[in-house]
Order: sequence, then C-alpha cells, then structure tokens
Amino acid sequence: MSVDQPAARSPAGLALLLSLPPLFWAGNFIVGRAMSGTVPPVTLSFLRWVIALLCLLPFALRPLRRDWRLYWHYRWRVLGLSIVGVAAFNTLVYTGLQSTTATNGILLNSFIPILIALLGWLFYGQALRRPQALGLLLSFCGVLTIVLHGDWSRLLGLSFGRGDLIVFSAMVCWAVYTLWLRAIPAGIDRTGLLAVQMALALLALLPLWLWERHGGALPVWTASSLLALAYIGIFPSVLAYLLYNWGVAQAGAARAGLFIHLMPLFGVLLSAVLLDEQPQPYQVVGMAAILAGIALSGRR
Repeated sequence: MSVDQPAARSPAGLALLLSLPPLFWAGNFIVGRAMSGTVPPVTLSFLRWVIALLCLLPFALRPLRRDWRLYWHYRWRVLGLSIVGVAAFNTLVYTGLQSTTATNGILLNSFIPILIALLGWLFYGQALRRPQALGLLLSFCGVLTIVLHGDWSRLLGLSFGRGDLIVFSAMVCWAVYTLWLRAIPAGIDRTGLLAVQMALALLALLPLWLWERHGGALPVWTASSLLALAYIGIFPSVLAYLLYNWGVAQAGAARAGLFIHLMPLFGVLLSAVLLDEQPQPYQVVGMAAILAGIALSGRR
C-alpha cells in the first residue's frame, strides 16, 4: 500500500480502510476529555494540526507540486472543507467535551450517519436504498444499546446542556464535511488535499489561538499530556483523515459515514484490552447489531 493509493479494491479491503478512522477517533474522544482540564480547546486543536501537518508534509510535497492547479480550481470547496471539517469540527468537539459527559458525547457522535443521510437527501437528492436505511437503523440501535447499558429507560434520564449543543454542532460540521468531500474528484490526490486543508485550518485557527492565550488560557504540560498530544496529532489526524478521505471517495458519503458507528464498539474493545474490563452481555448485543447494520448497508 502506498501513501498515494491505498489497497482497498476488494469489499474486505474497503471495510478495513473505513474501520480504522473510528478506531483512532475513539481514542481522540477519550484523550480530548482527559485533557480538558490541562490544555485549552483551541490550543489543543491548533497544536494537533501543527503536528499533523509536519508529519504529512514530506509525503505531500510531490502531489502538492503536481496537483496545485486542481486545488486552486476547487479552492472554495477546499477552503470550506478546511474550515468546517478540520478547524471547526475538532475545536467544537474539544470545547464541548469540557462540559459534557463521555456518554453524551458518544451518543451525539452516533447521529453523524443520520445527519449525512438527512442532509444528503435534503440538499443533494441522495436517497438511501432500503438496505442502507435498514442498516443505518440497526447500527444506531446497536450504539444506543451500548451507550444506555442495555437499559433503554435511561433515555428518559439523559440531560443535555451547553456542552452537548456544542458537540452536536460539531457533528453537523462533520456531516457537511463528508458530503462536500464527494464534490472533490476521486482522482485528486488525497494526501496533498489533506495537507492543504490542514494549512488553511491552521490559518483560520491562528487568531483564535492567540485570542485564547491573550485571555490567560494556557496549557499545563506534563509527560502524559505531551504523549496524548502526539497521539492526536498522528492517529486521529493524519491517518484517520487520510483513510476517511479515501473511503468517502470510494464508498460514498452515506456508507463511509455509517462506519462511525464503530466508535463505541472500539471503545468497548479498547477497555477490554487496556483496562481489563470484560465486555458485558448488552455490549456484545450492541456490537453485533452495529456489525450487522454495516454489513446490511453494503448489500445491493
């Protein structure tokens, strides 16, 4: 597999390609919540993309030189992608996680595939096929089963505040980002495209970062926070974004977005591996529903 063209010709390869971003993003939510008291949200988002761009740039220089005319041709679309999907989305997530629970964050995140389907239908006339609609519903029920610990009466006890509204606005941004990606021809190199998005996002975040620092919001650096920053700068940023960009180009917005429902599944598996927490029966049921929904959505 090369940086320029991932090996995702087979359905299994495409499924693997689309499964890795939610794995990395599951870690991003955990790390973002853990760092909420030590690193201000705009600072975290800004430094994340500085690290990501520095890591990606050596691989992006060749396609940047080759395709710059194409990037310029789609400049307004690329600018929109940079602001909505890179700068705004992550900053809103980190801001919202300072004042909401992890449970609410995961629940709100699970609305992304629904938002993609709804906005795609409203603005682009993208109707879901019956297997896609049933798969979306089934996987969403699986997410709810995990988040609610198998007790659906917990829905009545959920409360939502300012932080939840901020996180939900981030989910809307991601749905728009996913749909706009479809307007970029699949032949345009995704490595160079992502580097351009990162650079433009940093320009948009720079005044906000300076304003945050001027207001006295300064980070507290420790060994663990530096390691966490390195993680979010590489895995949820460079690798996840590249794979997701490739996945949307090959599978379409609705199908690629559905794989985001794997985030709570990966959260359960990471807890089992890293924290020695044994999966509960309701988690197994939820994971089975998510996987069945994704498999169903891929049927013709």
